[in-house]
Amino acid sequence: MSGRRGVIDKRVTNAAALAVIWVCALTTVAFLGSLLLYVVINGIRELTPAFIFTWPHGVNMEGGIWPTIQSTIYVTVLAMVIVTPVAVLAAVYLAEYAVQGRLVRTIRFAADSLAAVPSIVMGLFGMALFVEGMGLQFSTLAGALALSFLMLPIVMRTTEEAIRAVPKYIRWGSYGLGASKWQTVSRIVLPAASPRILTGLLLAMGRAAGETAVVIYTMGTMIAAPVSPLDPGRTMPVHVMLMAMEGINLKAAYGTALLLVIMVLAFNLTARYIVRRNRRMQG
Repeated sequence: MSGRRGVIDKRVTNAAALAVIWVCALTTVAFLGSLLLYVVINGIRELTPAFIFTWPHGVNMEGGIWPTIQSTIYVTVLAMVIVTPVAVLAAVYLAEYAVQGRLVRTIRFAADSLAAVPSIVMGLFGMALFVEGMGLQFSTLAGALALSFLMLPIVMRTTEEAIRAVPKYIRWGSYGLGASKWQTVSRIVLPAASPRILTGLLLAMGRAAGETAVVIYTMGTMIAAPVSPLDPGRTMPVHVMLMAMEGINLKAAYGTALLLVIMVLAFNLTARYIVRRNRRMQG
């Protein structure tokens, strides 16, 4: 009887756990779906070619959002250019060269802690260091430097895991052919890990494109299409916040929010496609 009771208890416990998991999963999906549906319903009518490719005008910011799109793409790509060599080289050092000890654990802990810093704190830090300390003023470069601090732990940790996932026998074969350590890393390991590294970059770019607090304190709110890295600008998240908070043009806010969601979703779907394609090629 005790054994039979134990079997029944396990089945009941398993069913209860599965029920809780399903409820949590469905709640998450329902919340996300309702949020996306709300943005789509309120913003789909605004997504016209004129809205995307023209400039805003008038007191109520009527017209398009083209300069905010340019500013968002500009600062995101510039931040990626800044963070990629630093994050990749740091990951190569941690995975291939560093002696696994207290120093490596400290670096990893610092990276994880940096990823947990609130974006508004990073924005205030960027304003104090880049805008005022380095004299960059409100500029695309200051915004990109501040965003690079948010992107750094994502890219670095993803790259490190990608490098560690490369089988060791590939390295041994390279060493057996007389290749040096750096030749093996640069010509064998990094190309093999490049799909996962690119995935980390795309995910980091998706987060950077949706940040508000970081860029509003470093890049400013001026509606302009930056040409030089020292030019200010207004990104799409900042534009949505200002339009919604001030009640100037809620239709433009919903349209901008929908377009921003589509851009971030495109980054995430591209990253997932690269991961799946890499798995199919390896399998």
